[in-house]
Formats: sequence, C-alpha cells, structure tokens
Amino acid sequence: MLVVISPAKRLDWAERDVRATAPDFQEDAIRLVKTARNLTLGKLKGLMDLSDDLARLNRDRFAAFEEVPDAEHTRPAALAFAGDTYQGLQAGSLSTEDMNWAQDHLRILSGLYGLLRPLDAIQPYRLEMGSRMKTRRGQTLYDYWRDGLSKALNAQAEAVGAEVLINCASQEYFGAVAPKALKLRVITPSFMEDKKDGKGPKIVSFFAKKARGAMARYVIQNQLTDDQDLQGFDWEGYRYRADLSASDTPVFIRDYPAA
Repeated sequence: MLVVISPAKRLDWAERDVRATAPDFQEDAIRLVKTARNLTLGKLKGLMDLSDDLARLNRDRFAAFEEVPDAEHTRPAALAFAGDTYQGLQAGSLSTEDMNWAQDHLRILSGLYGLLRPLDAIQPYRLEMGSRMKTRRGQTLYDYWRDGLSKALNAQAEAVGAEVLINCASQEYFGAVAPKALKLRVITPSFMEDKKDGKGPKIVSFFAKKARGAMARYVIQNQLTDDQDLQGFDWEGYRYRADLSASDTPVFIRDYPAA
C-alpha cells in the first residue's frame, strides 16, 4: 500500500546526516517559484492570508530558491516538516530499514513540489495547496497539479505492487488528486475524540493531524500490505470502532485527553 500525508507550514531546518534524493517534480516547482516571484508583496500576503512578516519571509524564500540547490540549502522533506502530523510521524526516530521502506511507500502532497518522497530534498518554502495561484494550467494549484499527481501515484503504486492508498492527508491536500484518474482503492481513516458529554465523538483537528501522522508511522513500522491490519492501530488510546466504520473509512476513537 501507499500512504499520503500533508506537508506542514512549520519547518525544522536542523542539519541531518542523511543523503537526500531529488524530487520528481522539481521542474514544476521551479515554474511555480517563477510565478510566485512575479507577485507583489501584497498579493503574496493575500494568497495565503499571511502576516506582513511571513509575507516578506516567503517572498525572500522564493527569491532565494535555486534551480539546482546545494545540499546545504536543502533538507529531506519528512525531516524538515515540523507540524502536527510530523509530531505523530516522528520521522527522525525511524530506523534505516523503516525509512527505506517509507521511501517507497510514503508520499507527501505539496503545493510547491507536488509529490515528495520522505528523503526528497526541499528548499524552505510555504505554498498551500488551496492557494488560488493563477498559472497557465488554471486558476488554482489544484488545476496545476491534479492530473500529474494521480498519474504519479498510479505509477509509484504499480512499482511497489500496491493496490490501496491510505489517505492520511487533509481534505485541502488530497483534493489535488483527481479521483477518477486514480486506479487505487482509497481508504481514509478518521480519528475522533469522545468528550463524554452526550454529544458523541467529534473530530478535533489538532489531535486528528497528529493521529494521521502516527497512522503513517504505524503502516511504515509494520510494513503493512493488508488494509485490515489498520484496525490494530492503538496509538495514545485510539481504538478501532467497527460499528462506526465503513469499508473505506475506518474510524478510531479515544476518550478526550484530560487537560
């Protein structure tokens, strides 16, 4: 199986003694960077609803982006992203064997790079998939990436003999994948919290993001090939609930964490 996750806005740029690989869509990323460089600071700010400081930071990042970057200016993607999902994934503590397996089976959807393997070298950036950036391919990044991502996932799944895609990405990012072009069966786990308030379990975004990263780690460490084995996931109290699950939407619930 393949697993997809979202990237993160926050980055950890600590040096890593890891040999990085080249992103498959590097040329597409370069085209997007050139488009972003033509945006005024105000338009860049509005594109992702950024503060003045973040708008200037990302303008400078686009200006400094290298078509053929030196190794010192890049970091492996799964180790560079540092948001909630990556707190669950904990890529830095994966064994070499686990990371090698993840390199073939884990993919990160990206507004700038399209599709990344865990060890693909990225430069610092922020470009959210939901951004309405106009390019020659359309009005949004969904238009820019949609056909290419589905085809790439199909090809990569075929290369490793996968027939199932475990979607641990957000709706914003998985929306860039064209479902009709995807040949894989898609399974989307759902993670919920039960506050015991009589209103039933609810999705809490912060916890769900961490759980999606932890699910990706669970698949990697156990090198899962059968989607039924997802039901054994029990990270930090989550338990599979067959009564609330559908065949392609397994539901995991835990008691809401105490403060």
